[in-house]
Amino acid sequence: LRCCTAASVVTDGSGAAADERSLYIMRVVQIAVMCVLALTVAFGIFFLGCNLLIKSEGMFNFLV
Repeated sequence: LRCCTAASVVTDGSGAAADERSLYIMRVVQIAVMCVLALTVAFGIFFLGCNLLIKSEGMFNFLV
């Protein structure tokens, strides 16, 4: 992306639409990746908690 170059300072408007579109696509990809990572962490915590609950239930049955 042309963030801090001299070409981005002096433009005639021809590349502005392409830059906005690429920025939009990058933002959508970042949001999608963050959603996938958040779901992965949430399901990981959920299944880890269920596994610990099952193990603790087995230990209670062993003590009784």
